[in-house]
Amino acid sequence: MSLEKPEWLAIRPASTEKYSKIKERVKELGMHTVCVEAHCPNITECWSSGTATFMVLGDTCTRGCRFCAVAKAAKGIAVDKEEPEKLAKAVGEWGLDYVVITSVCRDDLPDQGAAHFSECIKAIKKSCGKTLVEVLIPDFTGNDEYLSTIIKAEPDVIGHNIETVERLSPSIRDRRASYRQSLKVLKSIKEISPSRYTKSAMMLGMGETEEEVVSAMRDLRDADVDFLAIGQYLRPASTGFYAEIKEYVKPEKFAHFKEIGISMGFKYVAAGPFVRSSYKAGEHFIKAMLANK
Repeated sequence: MSLEKPEWLAIRPASTEKYSKIKERVKELGMHTVCVEAHCPNITECWSSGTATFMVLGDTCTRGCRFCAVAKAAKGIAVDKEEPEKLAKAVGEWGLDYVVITSVCRDDLPDQGAAHFSECIKAIKKSCGKTLVEVLIPDFTGNDEYLSTIIKAEPDVIGHNIETVERLSPSIRDRRASYRQSLKVLKSIKEISPSRYTKSAMMLGMGETEEEVVSAMRDLRDADVDFLAIGQYLRPASTGFYAEIKEYVKPEKFAHFKEIGISMGFKYVAAGPFVRSSYKAGEHFIKAMLANK
């Protein structure tokens, strides 16, 4: 029996002029955004304010996680060599001062796409020097060499999501991913580049307990993660493949976890039903920096 969606999960329709213009331009450039591919509920709000999370290395992921709406296949599409320049052009046209880049997993490529991802970061840094760049990376199977390739491109924030609590991770993530491997990735980033800001995100409503959520938050702090995003899991489609929603977590519960996270020492915690890892990323990051100063 499916749960009834509560009132606070009403998604605003995508109907603004700015939204339409950005949608058209992304299509013209032949680019992809995680906003569209992952059916993000914040697409109207973010695109209307001129913010988008770009997805590089194609629109097809080589992993089969049971929470993600992105297309899946054993092999991804051909890598667009001009994508770094297209990306820099789009960022420049929109005048973004903060941009988020993510990617599908590309286990089918020799370096899992690390070098291409790096070139995308460099292109933005070169042509839009004042733009802050946040990346949301795959786990690169925990390979430190591939992680170093990303770090050397000097993104301002590196994010990698643990997605859920340790107990539920094997049942919703692809077998090549794991809770402990994700923690290792986040810890390795800090070991390679101690001053680099790191970020992670979790989904709630999949059957986790409060104790498990707090334990996961503690694991992230032990990995010296700086920023945390916690949001509600929304099932991409009503098929047997996707994990079921076990609970619609109330806003006050998200506020409770935010308080716990701040007390643990996270520099910033964004928590709420519609929060996603890249939601209002620039605003959160900039506010946190100013607060620290």
